[in-house]
Amino acid sequence: MYFNKIEKYIENSGFSVSKKDEHDGLFVIESDADGIRNLIIGVAPPVIIFELYLFTMAEDRLEIFKSLLIKNRDIIHGGFALTEDGKKVIYRYTLQVHNLDQNEFDAAVNSLSLLLSEYYEQLIQFSKT
Repeated sequence: MYFNKIEKYIENSGFSVSKKDEHDGLFVIESDADGIRNLIIGVAPPVIIFELYLFTMAEDRLEIFKSLLIKNRDIIHGGFALTEDGKKVIYRYTLQVHNLDQNEFDAAVNSLSLLLSEYYEQLIQFSKT
């Protein structure tokens, strides 16, 4: 039920679906207009998770962690996080899926798009260190 609902939201938003797995509740979407590639959307009731890999850290760097945490304060939806191994920086946003509407879905993706457009130079620099 929720998988089909999210699929409809993706279609309505004009995103390309590069992978879809109903059994696992996963979509991988792209939007050239929004600068988004390989955004994973996981439908796992009672939540929906948006997750995008940004870069891998070669070593722990306090200044990068601090900068990402400061930027988290400005992000409208979602935030930066580390994967369980502490090496990969991702964007992650979680919502309740049962009352999710098209506007909330779009807002989650738009927030990521805005973040990438405003912060891309710093993210590129972080990925090089």
